[in-house]
Amino acid sequence: MARLPRLVIPHQAHHITQSGIDGKTLFVDSADFTAFLDWLKSGAKQFGVALHAYSILPDRFHLLATPNDELALGKMMQWLGRYYVPYFNAKYKRSGLLWQGRFKATVIEASTYFLPCCVLIEEMAVRLHLAQEPVNYPWSSCQHHLGLRADPLVADHAMYWGLGNTPFQREAAYRELLERGLSSANFSAITNATSKAWVLGSDMYKAEMAKLTERRVEPVPRGRPRKHKPSD
Repeated sequence: MARLPRLVIPHQAHHITQSGIDGKTLFVDSADFTAFLDWLKSGAKQFGVALHAYSILPDRFHLLATPNDELALGKMMQWLGRYYVPYFNAKYKRSGLLWQGRFKATVIEASTYFLPCCVLIEEMAVRLHLAQEPVNYPWSSCQHHLGLRADPLVADHAMYWGLGNTPFQREAAYRELLERGLSSANFSAITNATSKAWVLGSDMYKAEMAKLTERRVEPVPRGRPRKHKPSD
């Protein structure tokens, strides 16, 4: 069966992931992280992608972003590959592919899943035992959301602004979300949807996205259709 084209819906939030081929390391030292983030900033600006949250990990990265058009995400990711992969290969005297296939992305209903997805992304370093607290990991957007530094990569989303009327209120509310942590249900819902590239949201939201894109946005139920008994 032919693979469906990647679903990208302009002006909707997307959770994007990419990993190293065969689990290989993508970022070895601080210079690698810095170079990648510089190209990410340039690519997002050039192709019209608003970046709301990120976590750059040694063997993968997670982004939460909103594209201005259907091609923006693909162009930005191609940009990253065009510049970062040759840089990495030359620096570490290797050749060949660096990414594990196509990047994965799923459209998310922001009203329900934006903040949980943001928390998932920024606590990923803790889950991988790279930091004791999300705020201690330097290669994510967490310090920006907690008001510890202004990150030029980050374009704050309306859901983040909705946490409070002042920066102090927003930062305190977001800190509370981080301390509370992500529920296992939300973690499973977000990671499963992203791995399969299906829309994540309510039935109404999925129906709206299906109508907007004129394509399937969730898997077909397994099994044979139920037979209806003829009425008497």
